[in-house]
This record gives sequence, structure tokens and C-alpha cells, in this order.
Amino acid sequence: MSNKYTSVYTGPKIGNRVPEGRYPSGIRVPGKNCLPSCITIFKKLLIGCCNKCIIFSTDNVFMFKYAKRSALKGTFHTKKRRVFKQVTFRRPKTLKLPRNPRYPRKSVPKRPRLDQFSTVKYPLTTESAMKKIEEFNTLVFIVSLKANKFQIKQAVKKLYDIDVAKVNTLIRPDGEKKAYVRLAPDFDALDVANKIGII
Repeated sequence: MSNKYTSVYTGPKIGNRVPEGRYPSGIRVPGKNCLPSCITIFKKLLIGCCNKCIIFSTDNVFMFKYAKRSALKGTFHTKKRRVFKQVTFRRPKTLKLPRNPRYPRKSVPKRPRLDQFSTVKYPLTTESAMKKIEEFNTLVFIVSLKANKFQIKQAVKKLYDIDVAKVNTLIRPDGEKKAYVRLAPDFDALDVANKIGII
């Protein structure tokens, strides 16, 4: 062994295997057979020893730099353990940015299948529908079979400029979907029906 390198370990030696690799400053890299704790110490750049291959340089500048670091930070640090309060582990929610493509993947954007005109087909003017308008402040429409309550609410809001409190739907025996649209207390169903032309 060269005089430039001095072994820290003073106990009985286990083999004369030379560790793989070498840092420019003179530290020899722990080999494959080195203990995990030895490699951990090595990665943290602390001056330590193990029974196999931690070796350091006797160069004064090199020694001073790492001795200073060890003196300031200390060779051993206490680490706070994370307390898990639930039995299930979930990955942390990270920031997901919206896509910002450099060029459009489709030359012509797709038209929405259900706009307000295709969602609401026509209002009903039956006696039961009129009773709903007068007594329950509710308009009755025949709507698209594929439209859900939220889409019906948005479509009525856009078409007639009114606020909707609640939407109930049912599918009639003939296969059409009927929507009972109850208006907000600020709006009167009779006035809206007059504007639409139901009455």
C-alpha cells in the first residue's frame, strides 16, 4: 500500500482485496463486498471506518476540509421519523399542469355532441305540464336521451336565461326522456312559459 493512503481500521483485516474505483482526491470507493453501513457513510462523505475498505487520504488540505465539515455538522444526525396515522399509504398529489401543445393534433376541433339546442328538444304543453307550471313553478321539457341532469340545467339556463333550482328526469314508455325543471324562487314559471310561447 502507498504511503499516501492510511487505513482507519485498526482491527483484524479481512482479505487484501483492493476496492474498485478511486476519487481524484484520494478516497477509494467501497467495493461490492463492503457493508451497507460503510457505503452509507461513504455517500455522506463522513470520515469513518469499517472492517473492510474505508480508507482516507493523509493529504492535509483534504483532511482539513472533511474534518471541518464533520466538526460543523457532526458525524451523526438525528432524523425525524414520519408518523403514519392511517393504514393506507397514498402517493402525494403533485402539480399537474394542463397540456400546452406546440401544434394542434387535430386540424379541425370536434363539435360538441350535446349543445343546448340538441339537449332540449321542445317543451310539453299537456294539462299535467300546465298544472306543474301553475302549482310547482316547474317547466316540463322533452330532452335528449343522452343528456344528464347537469347538462339539462346548463342548457335551460343558456336558452331561456333563467336560474334552475332542481331537475328531475324520467324515461317515458315511448323511449323519450322527460325533464321536470323547477325554477329558482326569483323566477316565475308562468312568465317564462309566456315568453317561450307555451301558453
